[in-house]
Amino acid sequence: MISTSIFRSPREYYRLKLKLPVIAFAYHTVELFKSKTRSGAEQVRTTIFRGTLVSVTVAALVWLSILMYVSFYYAYVPKVAYEKPVHLQFDTCEYESGLCSFPSAHVELTTRQQFLMLGQPYKMELVLEMPESPANKNLGMFMVCVDFRGKQRKLISRSCRSTMLHYRSSTLEFLYTVALSPFLMMGSLEEKQDVAVELYEDYEEIENNAVTDIYVEIQSRKVEIYSAKFLINAKFTGIRYIMFNWPVLSACIGITTNLFFIALIVMISWYQLIHSEEYLKYVNSKKQLEMFDNDLLNDDDSNSSSVEDASLLEKDVKRRGSVEDVSGQE
Repeated sequence: MISTSIFRSPREYYRLKLKLPVIAFAYHTVELFKSKTRSGAEQVRTTIFRGTLVSVTVAALVWLSILMYVSFYYAYVPKVAYEKPVHLQFDTCEYESGLCSFPSAHVELTTRQQFLMLGQPYKMELVLEMPESPANKNLGMFMVCVDFRGKQRKLISRSCRSTMLHYRSSTLEFLYTVALSPFLMMGSLEEKQDVAVELYEDYEEIENNAVTDIYVEIQSRKVEIYSAKFLINAKFTGIRYIMFNWPVLSACIGITTNLFFIALIVMISWYQLIHSEEYLKYVNSKKQLEMFDNDLLNDDDSNSSSVEDASLLEKDVKRRGSVEDVSGQE
């Protein structure tokens, strides 16, 4: 029967026994390759999405930790030093040269509510630039008084300190002048001294009594001064000392600590979110919707498969009828 079919209808036999199996094999191979390609592409897409999400989340947490540390640093560590110029004024004598009043000055620290940080000790000193003139050498000791006042010129504190030029013997002064004479002649050095008068070693701002103005008085009418300036230096202790003197180490520790606690808070919040009642209800509703869609898809597939089976059956009946007709005619 087979040999008869080969000789009677070789084209149909070739199509049924060779061509169609090869086509089916090629079709299944292509579909398998497509499915694997789609699954691989989907896996790569999922990996890229997860990597991007993790990278963005980590970057956001790191930048938030850095921002928190920087904000804390500038809020907790005050400015290390303030410098205010002091412009001394005095009354001149009418009939003789010299000073007829003590040199004094008014220094305005701020017009705001607060200038110094509460709880932070400060070292306050007045620096006088004085020439090594005969008048100053013969002056000896003199007093410097400073009044710290707040709003409406309310007296908060008063400090008076004595000072004088640093002593230098005639021999040492001669050697000093000879050794530095080239620089003195060129003007790069001058015969002067900076006399620092320490007014407060550990001054702390009083709450509701902030210092806004400083009044300086040099209690001598024979003193000679080039210029003066008021210095306020913060004296750091504890955490402020570490943060200011070791900024890199403190920044690494602070940022790492912030990152740890922020990540812990995010993880706890995420855990509470995915185990909340609203989230579980949403997941159940999505699963029910997917099951309904799958049922509809399966119904459509069964209907289409039944239609395909019926069409294939009809084609097979027609093919057999045509083959029988050909054999009957022969």
